[in-house]
Amino acid sequence: MSLGLFTLGAVALDALFGEPKGWHPLVAFGKFANRLERRFNPGGRGWRSHGVSAWVLAVLPLTLGVWLLSELPYIGWLVGVIALYAAIGLRSLNEHAEPVANALQTGDLPEARKRVGYMVSRETRELDESAVARAATESVLENGSDAVFAALFWFAVAGAPGVVLYRLSNTLDAMWGYRNERFERFGWAAARIDDVLNYIPARLVALTYALLGKTALALRCWRRQAPQWDSPNAGPVMAAGAGALGVALGGPAVYHGELHQRPVLGEGPAARAEDISRAMDLVRQGVLLWLAALFIGGWFLA
Repeated sequence: MSLGLFTLGAVALDALFGEPKGWHPLVAFGKFANRLERRFNPGGRGWRSHGVSAWVLAVLPLTLGVWLLSELPYIGWLVGVIALYAAIGLRSLNEHAEPVANALQTGDLPEARKRVGYMVSRETRELDESAVARAATESVLENGSDAVFAALFWFAVAGAPGVVLYRLSNTLDAMWGYRNERFERFGWAAARIDDVLNYIPARLVALTYALLGKTALALRCWRRQAPQWDSPNAGPVMAAGAGALGVALGGPAVYHGELHQRPVLGEGPAARAEDISRAMDLVRQGVLLWLAALFIGGWFLA
């Protein structure tokens, strides 16, 4: 079974069923990670070495187990498809973004604020329509990279163990990778490992967005604006995505009661409700492009 068919199978399962209902392996993993954090970082007193130990215990045994299962005859291919299906979140991303766009289009700003609060970590209670649209569009572009394309990349590079290693590492970054008193030291390893694992995928995603949108503008925004962003991987993705869409993203946002003056990304008018849907279309088209590349690459390598 070729890499392209593996990937197509997982993407098709995601399109048909979305995230597993009732029990999701990442939810169970999150509970396990919380127990590790309480053990290795009591009261926020853990050091970097404790964070490294916790990361190793959380990620490597599961990755090794999936590698062993993927090597089994007859069912190894199924392990790969299921692992990738559990790791990607294309349908889930749309299920979070679409209600925000719909609420804005019907003029229900309180509902739009509530819905976008499920997507972002910033405070949303005081956002106006443009700020809600901007937050949702940013989330679609960034999570398209983290929750879809990077999983496809690591599956293509290292199969089932690669995508499991990536998805678990990305989950730990989301849980531990904060720059605050509790996680500044303990979460350092999770944040840095996620940066490394996302470095190449993020730039491939930025290039994908650029090719599928306003290419020259996207490349210019990527080159000039991404270095100003505090995340080495989100910067290229969102700058190129904003340029590809021809909208302005970034700008001030409140996180945990503190106002952050973020650089402006992209060029053009302020984001609107329809730009959320346009961002989702950009992600979907990018997935189709990557699937085509995997099939063509597999054909040449066969």
